[in-house]
Amino acid sequence: MRFTWIYTTWPDTASAEAAAGELVEAGLCACANLLPGMISVYRWEGTIATASECVMILKTQEARIDALKARILALHPYDTPCLLALPVEAEASHADFLQWIAEQTAG
Repeated sequence: MRFTWIYTTWPDTASAEAAAGELVEAGLCACANLLPGMISVYRWEGTIATASECVMILKTQEARIDALKARILALHPYDTPCLLALPVEAEASHADFLQWIAEQTAG
């Protein structure tokens, strides 16, 4: 079994927390870590912008990525949300934690 770490950002803690609860409840991810207070500096429509955002990190198994991605995009208020899927190196990770992710996302 292969695992994935999803990195996404949200406009505020409230929207991130609501989405996280729904994603965990649906079994699309084992857990969500919310890191409020992140500052983003980026170019958007030709202008440099700065925004306060909330980082969300999700842990899931590879088999759930398509459904998780679709649900995040449906819930997200941004037109072009940040959503990055990063593979987990299982051999370098804690096997018991990976087992827990597998159990929580068995679907």
